[in-house]
Amino acid sequence: MSKRVNLAYGRDGLSVQLPEDAVVTIIDKKNLPALADPHAAIRRALDVPVGSAPLKELARGRRSACILICDITRPVLNHLFLRPMIEDLISAGVPIDQVTVLIATGLHRPAEGAELEELVGDPWVLANVRVVNHMARVDADHADLGVTSTRGTPVKIDRRFVEADLRIATGLVEPHFMAGYSGGRKIVAPGVAHADTIRTFHNARFMEDPFSTQCNLDRNPLHEEQLEIVRMIGEIYALNTVNDEHHQLAYVSFGEIVASHLAAVEFARQSCEVRVPRRFPTVVTSSAGYPLDKTYYQTIKGMVTPLDILEPGGTLIIASECSEGLGSKEFHEAQKRLVSLGPDGFLKTILNKKLADVDEWTTEMQLKPLKRGRVAFYTGGLNATERGMTGVENVTSVEDAIRESMQRSGDSSVAVIPEGPYVIPFYAATV
Repeated sequence: MSKRVNLAYGRDGLSVQLPEDAVVTIIDKKNLPALADPHAAIRRALDVPVGSAPLKELARGRRSACILICDITRPVLNHLFLRPMIEDLISAGVPIDQVTVLIATGLHRPAEGAELEELVGDPWVLANVRVVNHMARVDADHADLGVTSTRGTPVKIDRRFVEADLRIATGLVEPHFMAGYSGGRKIVAPGVAHADTIRTFHNARFMEDPFSTQCNLDRNPLHEEQLEIVRMIGEIYALNTVNDEHHQLAYVSFGEIVASHLAAVEFARQSCEVRVPRRFPTVVTSSAGYPLDKTYYQTIKGMVTPLDILEPGGTLIIASECSEGLGSKEFHEAQKRLVSLGPDGFLKTILNKKLADVDEWTTEMQLKPLKRGRVAFYTGGLNATERGMTGVENVTSVEDAIRESMQRSGDSSVAVIPEGPYVIPFYAATV
């Protein structure tokens, strides 16, 4: 009987029929049941926080507040928690015209129009408080806090956040292919950091460090810099969420930014870190579907996260819609250099840079799967010129790519990771 699997792809998914003779291992997250009453869970998190007083108490006597939210690339459930948080601030005496929701764009593009409405998800919020985009290249928008003591990273943070009387970050905790896990401190930096800050801790010194990898916070230089930046800013609180596979709320914590983030990380670990007893010559995965697979820039995350279970020289097959193309102009330029110079030549050009070129760090991360084996990429969203800039093999059929890989390896074993970078498989001889 034929086998069929649905990969996370765009909004609707991609149905893939696997060869009848394939020996298939499906690697999914452990089940995370959605919270039966997410509104009540958020209320409890705000009233019974981790390492701090309840939000209503924190807000008393504050003259202003700034709430950070992630940009459109993260499926954060802002519509569930923004209004109750803002209402707590107002009831505690914070003037409503002194409440700012700041979109932590990093160096991504701003959210505007219909996309802004989708991102915030609550017309009441848009109608009652100031919602603005962080712009990393606008010098005047940032407060200069000096440099980190360990690695000398310049610390310039959006002054609307730094100067707020009450500072709150919100976001989604999930595996991140460089910083270990997203959420918490990452919403601050790179979220609302100046371009110089972002470009420094995305240079090759950080990216080539073996501890800059998914699910690892121990000795991870990015994580360590982010923690130091948080300490330099001072008092910050955070609301961290974890979603189930259908982007429904599975967990929420609120409190002191480091403590509440670590609590969410420990919850997420039990689901997304999956031990696998072997490596595979063929691995099929995705870029987690909408909104993460809107660009090829984000797609590279899905190429990096399954590498521990790919046999050296094996084939990684990834499907990503890329409905918005490759990504930024700067990423275009980095990909052009990769295609022109090859992986080794590209790496040589970046090793000694103090400031990484904008978005070239993701091209650098693409070197990891290219070194490991063959990458076969399926998309319906890139034109021929853009596909030529990916630096990987483009295929017109996931099914054909699987059959070809099985024939090449002489091994019918196939691992399938439907949710892409939301699931991190680790090879373990015994599980």
